[in-house]
Amino acid sequence: MKALSLLSKTEAARLSGVLFDLDDTFLDGGILTEVAYAALFRLRRAGLRLVAVTGRPSGWGDVLARQWPLHAVVTENGAVALHRDGGVVARWEKADEATRRSRRIRIAGAFEELRQRFPEVRMSDDSYARTSDLALDVGESQRLPADVIAAIEAAARALGMRTFVSSVHLHLTLDPFDKATGTVAFLADRFGEDATSSRHRYAYVGDSANDGACFYAFATSFGVANIRSSLPRLSVPPRYIAQAEKGKGFAEIADRILALRT
Repeated sequence: MKALSLLSKTEAARLSGVLFDLDDTFLDGGILTEVAYAALFRLRRAGLRLVAVTGRPSGWGDVLARQWPLHAVVTENGAVALHRDGGVVARWEKADEATRRSRRIRIAGAFEELRQRFPEVRMSDDSYARTSDLALDVGESQRLPADVIAAIEAAARALGMRTFVSSVHLHLTLDPFDKATGTVAFLADRFGEDATSSRHRYAYVGDSANDGACFYAFATSFGVANIRSSLPRLSVPPRYIAQAEKGKGFAEIADRILALRT
């Protein structure tokens, strides 16, 4: 990883948008801070397309797409995106209702098996708002040791689940997308972005293991300082790292991009 100060004017100038994770990247322990939110408005005024890319539920994405200065919200680790279309919020996803229903039944069965094997297993308190996955609370209202999380994840995969681990959740899903492939597909469908060029025209900002696909996919990527705890789980780290953590780190990255583009 390189210091944020090494980001070049040329690299910043080629960007047309910024993609960013929410928990512990933009938010501080789930809290929206003034410094991060203000940075979002500065990026928007500069003409950059803004897309939040999160493991949080599509129900949350619907609210954020209505209220925040965003062009879209990609949720549930790439499975569902929400965006404004005229005066309404539109939904993007590839799975039809029959597929979603059969997947939910399989995921629910896996959850019951995991709960019987691991007393620590607890459904996240935002699961009511999810449509494609189920999230286990591993770092939000309780903090599980890394070895316990790894054991639960291995057991889930043995049951046929795809898994993603963030700073707060362990996600169980059967959707084929991850944060990178889902976002690239959405950008192509919604904004007509070429799948290859978008990887060079959009920057990604993240902090945890489920951001790994985006750190690999997007040529310009940033980590807030607290990403260091997730580095053992990342095969490809972000290209640049901020000095500050969480929301302050996001604002630091935004200000560096904007300073180089003026």
